Amino acid sequence: MHVLFICSGNVCRSPIAERLTHAYALAHDLPNLTAESAGVRALVGFPIEPVAARVIEGLGASAEGFRARRLRPEMIKRADLVLAMTEQIRDRSMELLLGTSHCTFTLVEARRIATDTGARTVAELAIARREYGPIDDANISDPVGLGEAAFTQVGDRIAAELMPLLDALDLGSGTKMREPEPEPEPLPSPVVHLPLSPRPLIAARAASSILDYPVSWSR
Repeated sequence: MHVLFICSGNVCRSPIAERLTHAYALAHDLPNLTAESAGVRALVGFPIEPVAARVIEGLGASAEGFRARRLRPEMIKRADLVLAMTEQIRDRSMELLLGTSHCTFTLVEARRIATDTGARTVAELAIARREYGPIDDANISDPVGLGEAAFTQVGDRIAAELMPLLDALDLGSGTKMREPEPEPEPLPSPVVHLPLSPRPLIAARAASSILDYPVSWSR
């Protein structure tokens, strides 16, 4: 099964989920379980946010070698299961590639349906959702701009939702791909130099919402 995790900037929530899934697959000897992540307003080329990286390491996974990527239709197409961090991001993913509602959920939504109904495949999750009804507190908020305690809380919640979901699913039920396909080489793009901000990730996210290339910082 190949899982795609989606958040906003792809520097905190979805990388946490991706790297925890990699660690789970390694610990349980599941070579068919693979994962990648992306953001609907990604900070393209950025590493994992430093506090989020510490959270990942504290949860027993690796934060090394990561670069943020913008969500593309081909990422959604090759995923067996798409898990978004909020309902709004879930809906934006489904709009980006029509016909994918059957495999697209929030992380909280998928976990609750799986554990409450006994659904073990993506198809069973989709069928069970029809009668499951609305889910309270289905969103995992972005901690960027908040203190370290908020990052820890978000990491703990992602782990608390993700691990039971992986335990519940038949992880061999979907095998569209075993490893993420390499991204095409981007065309040369200008680098935008912005004044150094005391809150660079927040400023970069604002720039990234209208730009599709990396932002650098200058004094």
